[in-house]
Amino acid sequence: MSTRAEITGIGVALPDARRTNADLEARVDTSDAWIRERTGIRERRVAAPDESTATLAIDAGIAALKDARIAPEDVDLLIVATATPEQPIPHTGAFVAEGMGIRCGSFDLAAGCSGFLYSLVVGNSMLGTGTAQRVLVIGAETLTRVIDPDDRATCILFGDGAGAAVLEAGNGDRGLLAWDLGTDGSAAEILGIRAGGSRRPASAETVASGEHWLHMAGQEVFRRAVRAVVSSITTTLERSDSSAHEVDWFVPHQANARIIDAAAQRVGIPPERCVQNIERYGNTSAASIPIAIREALDDGRVSPGDLVLLAGFGAGMTWGSALVRWGRS
Repeated sequence: MSTRAEITGIGVALPDARRTNADLEARVDTSDAWIRERTGIRERRVAAPDESTATLAIDAGIAALKDARIAPEDVDLLIVATATPEQPIPHTGAFVAEGMGIRCGSFDLAAGCSGFLYSLVVGNSMLGTGTAQRVLVIGAETLTRVIDPDDRATCILFGDGAGAAVLEAGNGDRGLLAWDLGTDGSAAEILGIRAGGSRRPASAETVASGEHWLHMAGQEVFRRAVRAVVSSITTTLERSDSSAHEVDWFVPHQANARIIDAAAQRVGIPPERCVQNIERYGNTSAASIPIAIREALDDGRVSPGDLVLLAGFGAGMTWGSALVRWGRS
């Protein structure tokens, strides 16, 4: 049997500060009922002034190593998935590695909200080469730093947080069984930050026109997201010779409760087997799936041997899904 990644540790880090729907009602033209009906969100976490993408990633990474019962020097590769890097240069992984005492190779992975899934697949591939035995993947975001506080379309959705997973090489029946990744660049303009890169460098003009804030065409994202996630899940299940009925738990990217419900229904997974925590954290992008997994582990839903389906989508437009037999072999 070929080597596959087994998830042996999960850690999370969440800011203490909360931004509730009532807080947003006081600032923009919205209401608690409107937000809950359209997104399922009640509150989201907000990083403190002394917190950043790297500090949250460090805390989540340390927690994941503790859960896996390994030390920083045991890590052979570090991957940080983020859409909100610490700074343009150097990569966020450099700050995370320094904060954790890690000296192995590291790099950032930018696939938007699909980042954790992409990192999981890349980590699995690196383990398969035999050159790495343990890979630490971290999804970390401070999205509240890049949203216009006066934009009702985005300020209600996003929150801050980090989630990390330790991947270890295994040869048994556990771990990553199958996966699917994809990108449709024709949808690149429906979700993103237009300025600040080589295409449109930062200037007084780009700042004044609000081009450094995250923008989103919500209805188009919704339409494409459901279709892409359903197609990706179908592909992954086919590649593993599995069916939706065999899935014990569906852990989707926490973007919007309506997207989650629509995708699960079309695939044939009942609501009671869907892990959702979006009402408390909002959309934490690359961090959302590991945060949801940690909660499902803590409350006893996910157990060793369970078949766990992960899926998500993000800016790019990217998407991905993965089927994992939970636990160590």
